[in-house]
Amino acid sequence: MSPRRFLIVTADDFGLHEAVNDAVEQASRAGVLTAASLMVAAPAAADAIRRARVLANLRVGLHLVLADGQTMLEPARVPGLAAADGTMDDRMFQRGVRYFASPSVRRQLEAEIRAQFDAFARSGLRLDHVNVHKHFHLHPTLLAMILRIGRDYGAAAVRIPVEPLWFATQAGGWQAGVAAGLLRPWTLIMKRRLRAAGMRHNDQVFGIAASGAMDEATLLRVIGRLPAGVTEIYLHPATSGHLLSPTMYDYRHGDELAALMSPRVHAAIAAAQVATGGYADL
Repeated sequence: MSPRRFLIVTADDFGLHEAVNDAVEQASRAGVLTAASLMVAAPAAADAIRRARVLANLRVGLHLVLADGQTMLEPARVPGLAAADGTMDDRMFQRGVRYFASPSVRRQLEAEIRAQFDAFARSGLRLDHVNVHKHFHLHPTLLAMILRIGRDYGAAAVRIPVEPLWFATQAGGWQAGVAAGLLRPWTLIMKRRLRAAGMRHNDQVFGIAASGAMDEATLLRVIGRLPAGVTEIYLHPATSGHLLSPTMYDYRHGDELAALMSPRVHAAIAAAQVATGGYADL
């Protein structure tokens, strides 16, 4: 049985850039960051793997990329997923329709998911969890593939993108609150499917409505109101002001790293007397 309150603090997009990897290493050594989600096809993935191997307290999972990123397979093998240079656009609705409606695209999708699991397995790192870039595993077709393929690679935990309404509304306004409310039926379905598959999962997550803006004040507010169950807080820290992706043009990567390095945040977690770690520690 998991503790009454368990906190996982995760950095997403590990491997996207060496500036991200630097931030993950610093924050892991500082003690607040407990997990990272690795993009295996990203430009700095090899550097991320090298660093992760010596970070004993960092739990590393697979951050599957099925939109807004690079494929693991050669583009010619997945023409329904990627352009000729292997890039996948961020048009989520159109992709979702194709992934559901086209058998040939689904076969390519399944091959790409397996290729990313294969790449993680070759890293030699222990697979702590699986999540998907842009929370695309809310798509039932993708979730079914991930659960089926993930079993072959020892996947045991999946993030559910369910954010408390109070936080979504405070961080992103009424529109974010409405969006969080509308997602509830989907996340409840996810939870039932994960439990049926014997997968660990979080009870709530923080970081959706404030994506790229999880600064010190925001972390302190969340830690001060940690609910019962398993909570995951995810961030996108980096050590430089590089534009890491066009879709993250307004992300405050440096502020998020500063929050993870903050003595006040470290002290707040200690004062909360909450157990911390990765999904494997549940």
